[in-house]
Amino acid sequence: MIVLDTNVLSELMRPVPEPRVLAWSDSIPAQQTSITAVTISEILYGIGRMPTGMRRRRLQSIAEAIFEEDFRGRILAFDANAAVEYAALVLEREAEGRPISMADAQIAAICRVANCALATRNSRDFEFTGVSIINPWEP
Repeated sequence: MIVLDTNVLSELMRPVPEPRVLAWSDSIPAQQTSITAVTISEILYGIGRMPTGMRRRRLQSIAEAIFEEDFRGRILAFDANAAVEYAALVLEREAEGRPISMADAQIAAICRVANCALATRNSRDFEFTGVSIINPWEP
């Protein structure tokens, strides 16, 4: 299973996604991909900060369809197991002098618990987390 990071899902929501990302996405069976509840919160937060208007409404509709239809049954939660893994991961990173954002640590913890790879453009943010990284922007 491959978890799509927020930046991958955001790219795929664009009117004209980056061709390499689109080609990569098209090459993976949909049932082999998932997203996290953290990504849902990041996407909705980003949309909510936009000025009211047509673009915001369009993105809200796209996001709702993606969450409710495209990824139905494939949204990974930040549960108690992920919370335990999150604490261990953040402590590891702090001890190494490599801080990590809360959202990235939560996503990495979910991936570690579910034994999933992570598709992201921000490879460096997830270095030293023990999560296999796929960068769809790179050949």
